Amino acid sequence: MTARTTGLAVKCCAAMLAGGLLTTLSPSAALAAPGIPDHTTAEAGNPFVDGWYADPDIAVYDGAYWVFPTTSRPYDEQTHLDAFSSTDLVHWTKHSNVLTKASISWARRAMWAPAPIERNGKYYLYFAANDIQNDSQLGGIGVAVADRPEGPYEDAIGRPLISQFHNGAQPIDQDVFIDDDGQAYMYYGGWGHANVVKLNPDMTSLGTFADGSTFKEITPADYVEGPQMFKRGGKYYLMWSEGGWTGPDYSVSYAVSDSPTGPFEKLDKVLAQDPAVAKGSGHNSVVNVPGTDIWYIFYHRRPLGETDGNHRQLAYDRMYFRPDGTIRRIEMKVRDNFADGNALGWKTYGGTWAAAGGRYRAGRSLGGKALLDTNFADFTYDADVTPAAGRGDAGLVFRASRPGTGVDRYSGYYAGIGGDGTVVLGRADDSWTPLGSARVSVTPGTSHRLRVTAVGPSLKVYVDDLMTPKISVTDDTYRSGANGVRVFDTAASFDNVAVSPAS
Repeated sequence: MTARTTGLAVKCCAAMLAGGLLTTLSPSAALAAPGIPDHTTAEAGNPFVDGWYADPDIAVYDGAYWVFPTTSRPYDEQTHLDAFSSTDLVHWTKHSNVLTKASISWARRAMWAPAPIERNGKYYLYFAANDIQNDSQLGGIGVAVADRPEGPYEDAIGRPLISQFHNGAQPIDQDVFIDDDGQAYMYYGGWGHANVVKLNPDMTSLGTFADGSTFKEITPADYVEGPQMFKRGGKYYLMWSEGGWTGPDYSVSYAVSDSPTGPFEKLDKVLAQDPAVAKGSGHNSVVNVPGTDIWYIFYHRRPLGETDGNHRQLAYDRMYFRPDGTIRRIEMKVRDNFADGNALGWKTYGGTWAAAGGRYRAGRSLGGKALLDTNFADFTYDADVTPAAGRGDAGLVFRASRPGTGVDRYSGYYAGIGGDGTVVLGRADDSWTPLGSARVSVTPGTSHRLRVTAVGPSLKVYVDDLMTPKISVTDDTYRSGANGVRVFDTAASFDNVAVSPAS
């Protein structure tokens, strides 16, 4: 591995490590070395950056992870591309306007799906522009180049690299992959067709295949758009998106082949909407942590409460492989340890809230709450809660709807602990109905693990001892809803929030 780790290393060479070199390393050396980002998901919360973005592609440059997404706006406003970088997949730095239409003479709108890669000390960014609908229109796939990952990127050839439809494929949604032998390929295509082309060593012109052709169709079953290629264990993995990008059925499937040009036969759908977490999950990329067999899938998704098609956010989750090399279906986990110093994804209703010092801190208020845009029915919900001294309590809201500012302005349940050792469980609907209470040993200013399990009408509350519930009741008033945190007449802080489907 060279000092400058590239998109090649992300999508290819590190996969060689997974398939070869890693066999000489112990699991602990491969997976648990200090400084290696070994997470089950975005532990500091999804979305991992702020703003409406889509179609993320990721590369590793000089030990840093670089994500290049589409700016998710109306087509006429998609005139620039931003990037985000991180050394730990937790703390992200935004790099604005790494490429703008001012640098591309032929681009005017719909700048989509940037694909980054480095070669010979130059950083290339492939992109689509103008959303052409036929061969008479100007646009297609372009290539820009820069001396640094953050740009500024400039047009490398002064025209589109691919400007027409071939094999029915709209020239959009490009992904670039460099194989072990140094041959570069670009996979692309919209309108239900996918092509692969060879890139010459200059990375700015197209080569030909052995049969003399330039465009080879590789469309797998149910393909719509967004191809992504990576290599692991000597096998070529093609991923793609299915369904409509504005709808809840947007999803990701994959195929595996012995050749970079296929054939690619669909094996499974590995990423799809979760009605409890997010919808419209798709247009992905993958990254392999160099020197390990740790893989992540980066993708966009739409919050459950959003109806605007362009309201898409960036997320990532861990991607696991079975012993036979097939990919396990991705679980969109709900986690937040606030290590990134923000509370993206949370919406507050009353009170004062701030993410600081690796915790979510709430000032004293009468019923201030912060909710995630989730819709869980049966679940296990955990959080570390640190209540302040004195009266009042702090805890977890669940199965909530109709939230507003006010003491009991929501419909749902709440379980809390107070600095005096009181544990409460109740139901709110613009008024409060107690359902149960208990006493535990609580030290104000000390973190306590609070767990709620809800399975059908069975509601249980645990404090520290996660084997024996302190409160257990039956109530079926609310069947599903959002998860959140709340304070009543106290200040508190929250950490290590996790919501999982009931096992």
